[in-house]
Amino acid sequence: MKSIPPFKLNPEPLSDEARHMSKFKWASKEIGTRHRLGGEPQHFDKEQWPSCSGGHGKMTFYGQLDSINDDICIADCGIVYVFLCFDCYRAIAVVSSN
Repeated sequence: MKSIPPFKLNPEPLSDEARHMSKFKWASKEIGTRHRLGGEPQHFDKEQWPSCSGGHGKMTFYGQLDSINDDICIADCGIVYVFLCFDCYRAIAVVSSN
């Protein structure tokens, strides 16, 4: 399994609509800021770590995308985790609530 060094992702609004989106009303301050590439997945149950369906073993954690606000909330303030096989380029996304 290949490993990717960790990078923090800082979302930058690309339109007026994105710049004017409301923030979370009830979630803690860290919700909406947990986007990242590489490293280890945060707030992820390691027992859910996917293996390549092509038989290449455990997949590489590529990145995670956090919920955005109360209207675009993933599974109760959860995260989408993306895993990739660098042998056959199959990818899988896992949604987890936190």
